[in-house]
Amino acid sequence: MSRRIVIKTDNQIAGIRRSCQLTVQTLDMVAERLKPGITTNTINNWVDAFIRDHGGIPAPLGYRGYPKSVCVSVNDVILHGIPDGRILEVGDILNVDVTSILDGYFGDASRMYCIGSPSSEAKRLIDVTRSALENGIEQVKPGNTIGHIGHAIQRHVENAGYSVVRDYVGHGTGIRFHEPPEVLHFGRKGHGAVLRPGMVFTIEPMVNAGSRACRTLEDRWTVVTVDGSLSAQWEHTVLVTQTDVEVLTA
Repeated sequence: MSRRIVIKTDNQIAGIRRSCQLTVQTLDMVAERLKPGITTNTINNWVDAFIRDHGGIPAPLGYRGYPKSVCVSVNDVILHGIPDGRILEVGDILNVDVTSILDGYFGDASRMYCIGSPSSEAKRLIDVTRSALENGIEQVKPGNTIGHIGHAIQRHVENAGYSVVRDYVGHGTGIRFHEPPEVLHFGRKGHGAVLRPGMVFTIEPMVNAGSRACRTLEDRWTVVTVDGSLSAQWEHTVLVTQTDVEVLTA
């Protein structure tokens, strides 16, 4: 893949915006249906059917051999959890990561959900991760750098006593699933690509309650915390505008 950052045209942005809204609607649908006793594969079936019923295609299915239409990551799973027969129980926390393709354009976002009432530890982790994402988004404006985003996220997370996963990052998106630039969730102001109007990318911090160390399971996709601690993630696709930022998956 070319390492050139693609500045999107107005027509491309309009198409990406529509795909992003399909992703938002899909995540809303999941929120309405989640309850104890369902399996993660049930979520996969919901997402696949909903996206197709609305004229789209689930981007993860078949991507580099990924076998499902969505990623569902439960408790200590950081990302890329493959839906299966696992039954969700009261107290579980999970990330559902949806990417829709609509008319050739990609929209990518993920949210955290709780089955029943989460523990105070889990709730705090989820809240800190979400506010870290918001802090990162606040740094998106022309002239800032990717490092501004990562610095804001890292500072917020570490001040809360948690760790930022460094092995996986956000990315450009819109006309391909993954495009340049890589969006690190740690770093220093002034480092990395300079933000310019028309850039579209994801910000998706992964935050662990314990160590940032992770490992990949034998399925070659599922990534978990090494110490078994809980992990949380929130993700938005954002557009750099002429003056600041538009959250396309708001």
